[in-house]
Amino acid sequence: MEDERIRILVADDHPMLREGLVTVLGTQPDFEVVGEAADGAEVARLARTLRPDVILLDLEMPGVDGVEALERLRDAGSEARAVVFTAYDTDERILGALRAGARGYLLKGASRAEIFDAIRVVHSGGSLLQPVVTSKLLESMSRDERREEIEPLTPRELEVLTLLARGQKNAQIAGRLFISERTVKFHVSSLLHKLGAENRTEAVTVAAQRGLIQFTD
Repeated sequence: MEDERIRILVADDHPMLREGLVTVLGTQPDFEVVGEAADGAEVARLARTLRPDVILLDLEMPGVDGVEALERLRDAGSEARAVVFTAYDTDERILGALRAGARGYLLKGASRAEIFDAIRVVHSGGSLLQPVVTSKLLESMSRDERREEIEPLTPRELEVLTLLARGQKNAQIAGRLFISERTVKFHVSSLLHKLGAENRTEAVTVAAQRGLIQFTD
């Protein structure tokens, strides 16, 4: 049904690339592109008026860039979930975007399947990083001298963490582990606290850096 489609806002300052993305996304029956933005200020404005489910967001845009746009969305209480789609793979860019609230991070050159998957995973409440992005992020975090020892995770927390790393949302985790969603939320909150993470994506990355979980392709 139409009202079940994922509403997407495409943000990139290059008209040709935006047009290409809109065309590609339009091939999926469960996607609906509801708007296009050429800069971060427009992203914040359209997110408020169009209320998209997912924003496919470039970082390098004139005026207000992608990271600042994410911060504005977060401060405004926007429920839209952002997937960064950019050519920039520096540690600072990745960390900045994730800390500002991005749920996914893809590098331009990603396949159609990867883009589609990221949008669906993020829309469902999960998070997704390309392996190459994860590798760079882990390298950065391994150089971070402020890392401190964390409380040991319980066996149940490790189970929840493993499923988080697969992009599963609370309801899916609850069904898989035969526990309530409320219990899942409790475990996720505990994980964030123990790992010193601000969101699920960062928690999964910190856990991988510490060898608590492993990323496969």
